[in-house]
Amino acid sequence: MPKVKVNDINIYYEIHGKGYPLLLIRGLSSDVYRWPPDFIRELSKYFRIILFDNRGAGRTDKPDIEYSIEMMADDTTCLMKVLNIEKAHILGYSMGGMVAQEIALNYPEKAKKIILCSTGCGGPNSIPASEEVRTILKINRERLSDEELVRNWIIFYFIESFIRNKPDVVDEYIRRSLLAPIPSHSYRRQLNALNNFNSYKRLKNIRAPTLILSGKEDILVPHENSVLLAENIPGAKLALLDNQGHGIFTPKPFLLAKIIIEFLG
Repeated sequence: MPKVKVNDINIYYEIHGKGYPLLLIRGLSSDVYRWPPDFIRELSKYFRIILFDNRGAGRTDKPDIEYSIEMMADDTTCLMKVLNIEKAHILGYSMGGMVAQEIALNYPEKAKKIILCSTGCGGPNSIPASEEVRTILKINRERLSDEELVRNWIIFYFIESFIRNKPDVVDEYIRRSLLAPIPSHSYRRQLNALNNFNSYKRLKNIRAPTLILSGKEDILVPHENSVLLAENIPGAKLALLDNQGHGIFTPKPFLLAKIIIEFLG
């Protein structure tokens, strides 16, 4: 599988389809395996899809050094350069949405349009998850198996009715999540990067056309964060999804692909 040298690490990436490039950025502890295949197949009918694992995750290198969202944005734009991609649509999910914001702010020439999914601006202006969720995020990961860690997350990732009614889909998500589990040191490094991010005062400087997506029942990154982004990014469009939690792509891959394709034109 392809890897390229970017800054101080080797980044794992995949390319699907043809057309204008659309770069997808995953969230905390996540990797390429987590993208629903139906979602990627649908998007790849219209765009050249670039998937990759952030530093610390999946099959990308995992140095035990301090990470930052700015560092990940630089990794992403350097990956684009290595792949001879001058400009692209950028879709960022969860922590990846923070990386997408940073690209739009620091490398505006690289972002044609951006899509911010289940994410926020960070800092004191953001709306935090519940104390229960924050406790899970800070859990001592060394005490649990990889499968126990994933199953702990699932109840916050999907809404209860989806978990109950679609056990086969949930089991497949868990299976894919365990293909390249994140080491504890990488998780801590990514979590610290996320916690140190704050774009609130800079949101007004984003000039790329922006679509913001969030599940109304997201308890990891409450949808009020998406409302806040929409209120502060000039001309941003906001779509709040009924009966959806944090994991918006797995339950409705075709609906999400349709919304994104229509926005990107």
